[in-house]
Amino acid sequence: MIDMLDVKSRATIQDLGRFGLRRFGISHCGAMDKLALRAGNILLGNAENVPAIEVPLGGITLQFQQDMNFCVTGAFYEMTLDDKPVFAYWRYQARAGQILKMARAKIGMYGYLCVQGGFVLPQALNSCSTDLRAQIGGIEGRCLQAGDQLQTANDHILRSEIGIAPIPLRDVIRALPSSEYQAFKRKSQYYWWRNEWTLQSNSDRMGYRFQGQTLELKQPLEMLSHAIQFGSVQVPPSGQPIILMADAQTTGGYPKIANVIDADLGALAQVRLGSTIKFEAVSLQEAAKLRRKNEIYLDQIRRIVDEKN
Repeated sequence: MIDMLDVKSRATIQDLGRFGLRRFGISHCGAMDKLALRAGNILLGNAENVPAIEVPLGGITLQFQQDMNFCVTGAFYEMTLDDKPVFAYWRYQARAGQILKMARAKIGMYGYLCVQGGFVLPQALNSCSTDLRAQIGGIEGRCLQAGDQLQTANDHILRSEIGIAPIPLRDVIRALPSSEYQAFKRKSQYYWWRNEWTLQSNSDRMGYRFQGQTLELKQPLEMLSHAIQFGSVQVPPSGQPIILMADAQTTGGYPKIANVIDADLGALAQVRLGSTIKFEAVSLQEAAKLRRKNEIYLDQIRRIVDEKN
């Protein structure tokens, strides 16, 4: 059991999301940085899809009511366990009564508090992920708040403290040209790949809004609503791109200039509000190699855990 003592952020329960339901208009949801969540669960010996607490930027305090291992992955936080500093990408032992304080994220945007065995929660549409718009999953489909009690799996075998290599954060996000890429003016194609883009403060789990050089179509384009996904880069009439994120709707009608590759979706999620990034074009073959590189990283964690357990 874990007691939430103080919550100053829009922290939610997230796993890897809902699969196979987009045709019914159900958003995928799940962790913004799925690679970080998977890494944390593997470090603890959990199944990769076990739910964790996703903490944007920081501001939660909780108390462990039983002995358990825990770790935080994703963003790098200023954290203490009973006033002793703890660090991201380390597996720690918490004793009953100890208090973990995640004060603020120093680097990155979303942190994942994973616990040994995971949180025990009812599933909604085959997932524990919180969907704030549909108000399902997690704790009553809402953000966590002070006074919440989270049931954890009963696993009394504490594992040793070990650390792993953190996932590097990036300010160059790799992408592929999308279906309407050729509908944009050549200069807009150039601006997309060459210019810097600033993440706006009105960005959230539904979409990251960027500001930069206006992107223009060669001519007006009327489109029927069509399927979209996490990583699709839509360009509304304002000419300022919006990248759809984990809670994005399932259909859209704006032209798409690019799609962020699967391997970099977590890095995109970790971009801080107000930060500037650039986009780099890659081929499908390169995108596949980068995805495999992420899987190799997770395999390395599995080997470390097997050796140290």
